[in-house]
Amino acid sequence: MTDSPTTEIGFGRVAAMFPVKDMERACAFYVGVLGFTKTFENGQPVGFMILKKGKAEIHLTLQKDHDAAPFNIAHIMVENVDAFHELCRSHGLRIIKGLRDKDYGLRAFVFEDPDGNRIDVGQPI
Repeated sequence: MTDSPTTEIGFGRVAAMFPVKDMERACAFYVGVLGFTKTFENGQPVGFMILKKGKAEIHLTLQKDHDAAPFNIAHIMVENVDAFHELCRSHGLRIIKGLRDKDYGLRAFVFEDPDGNRIDVGQPI
């Protein structure tokens, strides 16, 4: 195998981009319910926002005609998946795949955010 030019390229963080129809509603959910902190916003009205919590970073982009994809758009690792699952249930979010121990070593579930974006949440068993 020969050296590839990509072996000299270092990669940093990758942040998921979540399309949302209503930026205020999305911000209220991610900040008010999940506890993210808004670190940046752009536009008037706001069309782009960066949110962070711990090592997680998500970007919200206003897409008023957005139709949610029928697949997971992001995977988030958490330290207490059972508490996260209960938080989602208590806020009436749609659970796509119930909380289960998976054969690949994660306890996980999939939920939809208020814009229908499917997010896979897991914790190592």
